Amino acid sequence: MFEVNGILYADEPVRELEVRSARVTDDHVMLVTFSTGETRLCDFTEMYDDVPAFAPLRDEKTFEDFHIDHGILTWCDGDIDISPTYLYEHSYEYTAHGELVSA
Repeated sequence: MFEVNGILYADEPVRELEVRSARVTDDHVMLVTFSTGETRLCDFTEMYDDVPAFAPLRDEKTFEDFHIDHGILTWCDGDIDISPTYLYEHSYEYTAHGELVSA
């Protein structure tokens, strides 16, 4: 149980998912470490058709010029960003040994 603004809630508060670190590993592919401690493989080529706003990221130099701002991956001075939850849900589990676990 927890309280927010005088309102009691029965569940525990949910921690927001955040990006802790990221690095480009291949053409439009990143390894991203989340606030859960998990590192996941993010293949952006699979996202370009689903999210038209990511089209500028097809340019490799633009893609590689990312920043993490308050736990969110951003590009183009914050004009493009991606929800950590969306990124997590559209990524693949990755082991410490560099093996893809599920696709």
